[in-house]
Amino acid sequence: MNYIEALAYLDEHSNFERTGRVEDPSLTKIAALTNLLGEPQSAYKVVHVTGTNGKGSTSQMITKLLMAHGLKVGTFASPHLERINERILVDGEPIGDADFADQITAIAEVEVLAGVRPSFFEILTAVALRYFADVAVDVAVVEVGMLGRWDATNVVHADVAVITNIALDHTEYAGPTVFDIAREKVGIIKEGSDVVIGDETSELADFFLEAAPHAARRGEHFVCEDNHLALGGRLIDVRTPYALYSDIFIPLHGRHQGDNASAAIAAVEMFFAKAIHRDVLEEGLASVEMPGRFEVLHYQPLVIIDGAHNAAGADVCAEVFFSDFDPVGSRRLVVGMLQSRDAYELLSALRVDEFDQVVCCTAPSPRGMPARDLRDIAKEMGCDDVVAIDDVGEACNRALLNTSADDAVLITGSLYVVGAARSHVLRVLP
Repeated sequence: MNYIEALAYLDEHSNFERTGRVEDPSLTKIAALTNLLGEPQSAYKVVHVTGTNGKGSTSQMITKLLMAHGLKVGTFASPHLERINERILVDGEPIGDADFADQITAIAEVEVLAGVRPSFFEILTAVALRYFADVAVDVAVVEVGMLGRWDATNVVHADVAVITNIALDHTEYAGPTVFDIAREKVGIIKEGSDVVIGDETSELADFFLEAAPHAARRGEHFVCEDNHLALGGRLIDVRTPYALYSDIFIPLHGRHQGDNASAAIAAVEMFFAKAIHRDVLEEGLASVEMPGRFEVLHYQPLVIIDGAHNAAGADVCAEVFFSDFDPVGSRRLVVGMLQSRDAYELLSALRVDEFDQVVCCTAPSPRGMPARDLRDIAKEMGCDDVVAIDDVGEACNRALLNTSADDAVLITGSLYVVGAARSHVLRVLP
């Protein structure tokens, strides 16, 4: 296969991201594939990361810190913003088109032998695990796609398992309580795994203590003690069992990134069973980039994109926008989301009625909520200047129309929206 044929092959398989349905919530198919591939995931160490929010940022920080130690690091993340290659990286560089096509070809051949029909995500997981073995990474940082226990990535054996936090999300598959969500996520913990628990939900404390009695827990074993705004990011102090790291700069926006950084530091300390040298810590964290996660695309006017797609993430997004940036001019929102989301809940968390203009768009996915439906809900919630424009690019153009240097545009609600907006805004704004 060539690259285009590889993408076509992928599209022939069931895709939760397109349909919103998981046909077989188990590890049966991915295990069949990896078995015939020779268990490539056993060829390297693994840091496995799950959580309702923050797992992407935490995974990237872990990756950069491991790279700063001189290790060759594979990273598997999802979803992508613009190109599918973004999901599979080695030392921060996406897999090349030719390598991607070669790996897909190998999985297609194994699919026939295995007698299974894997999903889109299961195929990508197998591709990542095999590619990491082929290029001989020292360690793979593997981000869970959904929940944990039966996620395709859970075919790995975590040397370090990280749970960033717990909130209600994907309750159609694990719910209706946070206990149900937590039970799924602790499923990534294997015998012999070191464990980092970043969640501080009081009602889950005893649950985590029983599930992972020797885990490093936020608040007890590690904590971000100081966390304040700095030019281009945050300046934090982190205390762990090994050290106190003071005045560490992270080039990411939002107070929550201090918590993500502290979990990443704790995970890397566990991986090496020692403190991180100051120079290595600074080098690793300074190089972290998170496209689509409160990413500033332009100044004057300020244009920010953020992939917040649930209430907890939207609440953090709004807090960073209104408190950290506190724009003095017109505040404009471009928002689109999937039909599976509670629009009232997400818009409320975004503080939609505090924006001067709201432009509702349709997320470019078969599961996208129609822009007009979102517009009607925003009007119900007290928004006066609100319009519906289906196309994400046109919605961005509308929000940018007649902006001054003091104005601010926030684009959010779905990674599908953010991915489409990112390429459009970078193209139209100088």
